[in-house]
Amino acid sequence: MNNQLREEKVFKDPVHNYVHVQDEIIWALINTSEFQRLRRIRQLGTSYLTFHGAEHSRFSHSLGVYEITRRIISQFERADYADWPKEERLVTLCAALLHDLGHGPFSHSIEQAFQMHHEDWTCKIVLGDTEVGEVLRRLGEDFPDKVAAVIRKDYEHPIVVNLVSSPLDADRMDYLLRDAYFTGVNYGTIDMDRILRMLRPFQGRIVVKESGMHAVEDYLMSRYQMYWQVYFHPVTRSSEIILRQIFRRAKELHESGHQFAFLPDPLPGLFKRDLTVQEYLLLDEALVQTAFMQWKRESDGLLSELCSRFLDRKLYKYVEVESLDLEMIDDIRVAFKDVGLNPDYDLEIDFPTDLPYDVFRPDGEFRDKHILLLDRQEQIREISEVSDIVRSISGLHRGKYHLYYPDNKIAPVIERLPEHIHEIFKQTT
Repeated sequence: MNNQLREEKVFKDPVHNYVHVQDEIIWALINTSEFQRLRRIRQLGTSYLTFHGAEHSRFSHSLGVYEITRRIISQFERADYADWPKEERLVTLCAALLHDLGHGPFSHSIEQAFQMHHEDWTCKIVLGDTEVGEVLRRLGEDFPDKVAAVIRKDYEHPIVVNLVSSPLDADRMDYLLRDAYFTGVNYGTIDMDRILRMLRPFQGRIVVKESGMHAVEDYLMSRYQMYWQVYFHPVTRSSEIILRQIFRRAKELHESGHQFAFLPDPLPGLFKRDLTVQEYLLLDEALVQTAFMQWKRESDGLLSELCSRFLDRKLYKYVEVESLDLEMIDDIRVAFKDVGLNPDYDLEIDFPTDLPYDVFRPDGEFRDKHILLLDRQEQIREISEVSDIVRSISGLHRGKYHLYYPDNKIAPVIERLPEHIHEIFKQTT
């Protein structure tokens, strides 16, 4: 199974131009039902409600991460670097391809709603009685364990983990380029070719030649801009809030014994957080949105309203607040309740923040979490020690509190709110 295909398979890709598949095992993995399911999971969750072009899938992203990893490994093999363990090629490629296999509908939103992590489900799928597991076991009974270890970030060769998951990895490079392309913004345009040419295997991990520092600076700034202009966009956050509220309300109703007019498997198991791997694999966005369509007619008015808001894009409005303490939050919740609003569903407080790059700290985990530059004397230094640009944004926090609420419910009662709270909500954006 570790053979090359008789004829190379090629995917036309809008970001990388072509994705090349040369190994039988990679082709077999792509054609498993578990990997094909990723076509039905959007890469950017609810961002399509903000950026209408953001309809790309976890499938296309996973192929992109594989392609970047393949290119890096091919470059290392051509140069015959002694520090690259050639026997790890297939483990690395498989982990790159499968790293997002466990994502559920709307990606991170469903993880937050049910306190689960896609990496855990990825490992369960890789190690389980699945088509993916069967394909991987053709390379040896322990091969799925190796792939899962890379995804868990505890593989015996950290250099392999570096390629798939690190501050400068194939995953981040692909999603920056791909997300920028499909959202139509320019922030994620990085010189990936330059970065890839500057990567080197060195003393058990991936480093960057110092002459490639400026391309890495651009990468970090692009990541910063993408987070604030795309990933943390307040309209997207609003849609994510409503999505989580739908899941929360449906779970509450199920736990109270409510008789749903429509509740397909495996949603009951999801609410109980008691899903088998096979049940989890039934979850995709087509199923969830079908449930939402039916729940628009559900007898519970709150669930019906939330599903209508999400599907019809009647999102919550928001106001920005510079600072907010616990006392003020309590005041707002009490005021909402006093005028007949439900503070658990009619108010959400969000504080997005991003760390574009964590500066090296002597007591931190230096080798695992930072971008290292290799100078001409073959000495390595953490990038923020060398780059003024990276040092200026290292550890930078940015963000304001956003208060989200249904404006159609606030408008009739806003004059009845205490003056200091009335002043906040009258500045609706």
